[in-house]
Amino acid sequence: MVPPVPATESIGIIGLGRMGRCLVQGLLEGQRFTKDRIYFTTRSDESGKRAAEELGIQRCKNNAELVKKCSIVILAVKPQNVSEVLSEVGRMLPKAATLISIVASIPTAFLEAHLPKGGSVLRVMPNTAAFVRQSVTAIALGKTANEKDWERTSAIFGPLGKIIRIDERHMDAVTGLSGCGPAYFYVILEAMTDGGIKVGLPREIASQMAAQTMLGAAQMLLQTGKHPAALKDEVTTPAGCTIDGLMELEEGKIRVTLIKAVVQATKRAKALAKQATS
Repeated sequence: MVPPVPATESIGIIGLGRMGRCLVQGLLEGQRFTKDRIYFTTRSDESGKRAAEELGIQRCKNNAELVKKCSIVILAVKPQNVSEVLSEVGRMLPKAATLISIVASIPTAFLEAHLPKGGSVLRVMPNTAAFVRQSVTAIALGKTANEKDWERTSAIFGPLGKIIRIDERHMDAVTGLSGCGPAYFYVILEAMTDGGIKVGLPREIASQMAAQTMLGAAQMLLQTGKHPAALKDEVTTPAGCTIDGLMELEEGKIRVTLIKAVVQATKRAKALAKQATS
């Protein structure tokens, strides 16, 4: 069970983009915060007005106003804008406040260096499945963050899907695997759909069957706890259809290609961190 958020807490999102909107909707659906306790800023005046009207939450005229009102601040800007925002408001955050970053690649040590000494920082990586409340969200605590900060953050991101607590040294790998992962699966789903069309299925039916098959396979792994190889073997009968399909996948090097995709995306996450913090 996700722990509740105290009624005295207010939360602010700096950079209310698509993921920020999704987070707000999750907070409201999960009754973690009321609309009058959720604040935000955007660079665009037009998008800010639209968000305030559509979501009913509180728009701040600038980041300084937001950090004065909120005990929890979520940093949701682009990596290249982090230094600018922290230089503006980092020292304004109260020591008791919690800063949660969903910015890819930026380490907590860099964030902590811009805050008052002792300020709590957590690094969080959800993925786009948050839009259907099926995200896997990794949470890493900074040096000064404590169990209360963990509980706060779990309560905030819990409505979006599954929560996993990890050591920060794994966060770039999380970006490469689960942060970027939906795109890899969409490519696989597109290819399987096209395969179904190739053998005569209507596109809509092929798409639905490919998606449900992937969803079912994922649920089998999660619910049984079996190794993927063991589940694969259960489908693969001697001299059957599946083994011929698997041979084609192996010949196409799908296994090593997917491994390389995760590795390369992880490397890119590390490179972005160097660029944004140098």
